[in-house]
Amino acid sequence: MERITVNPRQCGGRPCVRGMRIRVTDVLDLLATGMTPKQVVEELPDLEPADIEACLRFASRRIDYPVVVA
Repeated sequence: MERITVNPRQCGGRPCVRGMRIRVTDVLDLLATGMTPKQVVEELPDLEPADIEACLRFASRRIDYPVVVA
């Protein structure tokens, strides 16, 4: 099952978790405030621990591209 979904008619086409209205950025923002993955799942009980991992993997892949310095 693909955990990160993109639907142009949901959340402005932003990546979400399993078709829910929980955006990847929502999860990342909570982690960035210092919450642990367990606390994020407690805050958003529809999430599973594997969803947190999928959000982190998704973000990592999105920024993993070469930067050409002129």
